[in-house]
Amino acid sequence: MDFDQLTLTQAVADLRAGKVTSTALTTEALARAKANADLNAFVTLDEAGALKAAAAFDANDNKDKPLGGVPIVIKDNIEVTGLPCSAGTPALKHYVPRADAPVVAKLRAAGAVIIGKTSMHELAFGISGYNTAFKTGAEFGVRNAYDRTLIAGGSSSGTGVAIGARIVAGGLGTDTGGSVRVPAALNGCASLRPTVGRYPQAGIAPISHTRDTAGPMAATAADVELLDRVIAGGKAVQAADLKQMRIGIVRSMLTNLDADTDAAFQAAVAKMKAQGVTMVEIEMPQLAEFNGQVSFPVALYEAYDDLVAYLDHTGTGLSIEALARDISSADVKGTYDGLVIPRKLPAPDGALVDAKPIYDAAINSARPALQVLYSRTFADNRLDAIAFPTTPRVAIASNPDSSSLENFGLFIQNTDPGSNAGIPGIQIPIALGAVSKLPIGLELDGPAGSDRRLLALGMALEKVFGRLPAPPRS
Repeated sequence: MDFDQLTLTQAVADLRAGKVTSTALTTEALARAKANADLNAFVTLDEAGALKAAAAFDANDNKDKPLGGVPIVIKDNIEVTGLPCSAGTPALKHYVPRADAPVVAKLRAAGAVIIGKTSMHELAFGISGYNTAFKTGAEFGVRNAYDRTLIAGGSSSGTGVAIGARIVAGGLGTDTGGSVRVPAALNGCASLRPTVGRYPQAGIAPISHTRDTAGPMAATAADVELLDRVIAGGKAVQAADLKQMRIGIVRSMLTNLDADTDAAFQAAVAKMKAQGVTMVEIEMPQLAEFNGQVSFPVALYEAYDDLVAYLDHTGTGLSIEALARDISSADVKGTYDGLVIPRKLPAPDGALVDAKPIYDAAINSARPALQVLYSRTFADNRLDAIAFPTTPRVAIASNPDSSSLENFGLFIQNTDPGSNAGIPGIQIPIALGAVSKLPIGLELDGPAGSDRRLLALGMALEKVFGRLPAPPRS
């Protein structure tokens, strides 16, 4: 078996056919995780628990579960029974949940074997994955599967890297403004940010109840569809007929692109047109304006109350102030000490002002306006989706500077607006950069509730683009 080419769907088929055992797949995944410790992909590797679960599957005659015997990973802000759930921050490193988060319970009931908890940007507040709280390699920061000197993206860094590096073929992340799509794009895998509310959010360390959602990440869009079906229910999705698809391109989402990303995106558009997709150039006036009024005001204000409630749920007795005192990563520490804890937001002149009125305006006025802008854009242009480069640039150097506010804004430039509107978005790999040889991703955002149609579109397009080659062996 070529583990570098393995997908979740192939693994399920091979396990059912008796071509491979869960123990063999799980042993190989664990070996690869340990051999790639320099990636800093894992906070916890559960070798004993995973092998026990694999052996139990192999001993059972009932082999028809949707994910039966397949090794996967879970981001370390999603609760898994008996494993620490740190949310990437020191204060929670000894918190061990007594129950699975509902999304994890669905995967486990479907037969998945959880090999460990993946590292992340601390408290999910960033896009680089440069976390100084945890490491298994010599350097800090979750490292890119294709180049150890570069960022993995965030905040679901470790899950993206574990899939990109061919340790496992699937797992779970969470997404507030781009956190399953950015690391998937930078590590050459697929992911779905579902419509907000499609997945249960209990048992997940939060940022914002308005914006947060768990999301599946996997080797292919077909694998993402399998994970989504297990979590959300429904029948299997079939690949879309591309000749029936209308996809919009928003000019403002094509700014700040590096040469590799620009070339790869234009080539992808040409390939879509050649397959009969109708491509429509559109404008979304006020997109940046509305998004700016929603984005940070909602995340930074809700982070306080939502984290207080979560800490109460953990039973650790931790206060949010005590947790904040122990934050390790400088960028996240500054965010909590300067904005989240005092409940302030920066005004245009740089002064700090009370966050509540700005938050209220975001929730009551700007966010509904953003949602109307999206719904009208889809309806008026009869679009199935809007397409854009998931990130404007390929992965950058991994160091403290990679977590700058400038880089944060740059890398969520295209993923953030749809997040704030609560609509679904699927990321699929399209190419390795001509010069950089690094993964480049394409995102497709659709109307609220169109998750399955987006997955069908992603499944059709990945047949056009193909899967990226595995990273070079280090």
